[in-house]
This record gives sequence, C-alpha cells and structure tokens, in this order.
Amino acid sequence: MTTTQKTDSLCDILDIKYPIIMAPMFLVSNADMLVEAINSGITGCVPALNYRTDTKFREAITSIRERTNGSIGINLIVNKSNIKFKQQIQTCVDLKVDYIITSLGSPEQTIKICKPHGIKVFCDVVDVKYAKKVEALGCDAIIAVNNEAGGHCGPTPASILIPELVAACSIPVISAGGVSNGKQMREMIDLGACGISMGSPFIATTEAGVSKEYKQAIVDYGAKDIVLSEKLSGSPCTVINTPYVQKTGTKRNFIETLLSKNKKLKKFMKMLTFYKGTKALEKAAFSTTYDTVWCAGPSIEGVNAIKPVKKVVSELIEQFENA
Repeated sequence: MTTTQKTDSLCDILDIKYPIIMAPMFLVSNADMLVEAINSGITGCVPALNYRTDTKFREAITSIRERTNGSIGINLIVNKSNIKFKQQIQTCVDLKVDYIITSLGSPEQTIKICKPHGIKVFCDVVDVKYAKKVEALGCDAIIAVNNEAGGHCGPTPASILIPELVAACSIPVISAGGVSNGKQMREMIDLGACGISMGSPFIATTEAGVSKEYKQAIVDYGAKDIVLSEKLSGSPCTVINTPYVQKTGTKRNFIETLLSKNKKLKKFMKMLTFYKGTKALEKAAFSTTYDTVWCAGPSIEGVNAIKPVKKVVSELIEQFENA
C-alpha cells in the first residue's frame, strides 16, 4: 500500500467531519449517544453485547439509521467465548453497518464476511506483532490500544506504540487511550495516528443511560484514581478505585489464581470471572449502590461536568484546532 493510504485521515476513511470515534463501552454506549455523536460530526461505536437479544440489537441499529446519517460502528468480541458472534455479525451485514471493531480474538472470519459487503474492519492491537498479523488478514485499520486506555488497556505508552505501528504497518493507525482534551488529541495525530478513539469522558454525558452516581464519579475522580482489576473479565481491566474496590481488592483470591493456572479449568475460570464481573459492573452502572465497580480510564482526568455529547465534542474540537 502507498504512504497516501496510510496517512489518510479517519475523516476520509469513514466520511466524517472530525477524526474521532466515540469508543464502544460495555453497558454504557447506546443508540442516543451514537445519534448525538454522529450528528456532531464524529462517529460512534456500540458493543453488540450491550443488547441481550438480536431483536433489541436490530432495533437499536435501525433506530440510529432512522434518526441520523453517518457512520455506525459495532464492536464484536470475536473469540469463542462470544456464543452470539454468528448472529451478531449476520445482523451487521443485514443492516449494513459501516465498520466493525474486533476485540479479544482473531478477526479472520469477520474480515472474510465483511469485505464483500463493503463493511470496514478495524482491529484492537497492543503491539506490532499482532498488528502485522491482522494487517496480513486484510483489516482496514488498526486501533492502537495504549496503556492509558479504559477497559482492557495495553502495556505501552502511545508515544512509543503509535510510531512503532506507523513504521511497521501500511494501514492507518487509530489511537485509543489517554485523550480527554484537544491538546492530547493533537499529540496523537502528530505521532502519526489518523484519528482517535475516545470513551471514558463520554460516560459523563446526559445521553448515557448509566446512573447519575456513575456519571458523577467520572467528574469527581481523576487519572490517579484508576487501577487495574483482575476480578472482572479474567484479564486486567481499568476501574475507579472507589472505597468498595479498595475494600474488596483488585487481585483474584488464592483459589481463583490456582484454578486459572490449571489447563483444563483455565477457560472455565475466565468465563466464570467474566460472568461475575459483568454482573458487578451492571449492578453498579444502573442503580444506586455502595458496591461500586465502575469501569473507566485515565482520560476522566479532564472531565469537569456532566454535559451533552454534542458539548463534549465541540469543546474537544475547539481545543484541537487551537492546539
């Protein structure tokens, strides 16, 4: 591929005004948020797993299509733990979503299914080795998940990861993690990213369907309050270090650790941990509770109030253009 292709802005790739993806957030992202994001000149992506049934999933995509014109993204878990994968990707094809972001597994099948239908595939990566693998499979762009990303973060700072990926790969690189203002967004673009994927600041928006306590926590806490927990998905996941998290800890107990090392039980333990963690996140996200396990990344540092999605985007762009 040519250098021109690599340096294309995300605006050109997805036909959007500003090079920003409102990142897919488990339990948080919803149709209203995507509509406001798209109407603000960016794009939004929602996890398919945010919908319990295929009917609800189809209704959400159809609702977004009816209320706005623009690029709609869907995040798919592509490993074997997602038993709904086949139905989810069929729905994406049927309803002609614009792009898919793959997570936690090989995107090979997703790429093969999506390519003939003109659906772009972006793949989460944390290092050059995996990035080159997914590029060889034919993905359209890579999402560089750095060490300041919310949820499942990578091990490497953006300042190192983005230039490494840009040098090693011939497809566009989208930066994920560590952006809460326009100056930081400018830094990612200057490093070679074609755009950014930003999630945590959008939790504190009026359109987000989570509890007011969760939204206020995004305002009240900062980057120093983000810790990695092993208790939610079987892999380290970023959460706010609330008093409840401090009390219960972030490490798996002795028995869980022991069982997770057993080859026969490892997969079962990961699935059990994911199920228990999901229930804990769901309970905290949608109700008033002292059992507060709120997922977020360090980019909450720049959040100072609960605002409409449109306001978050306009402030970010104004800062970016003045940086």
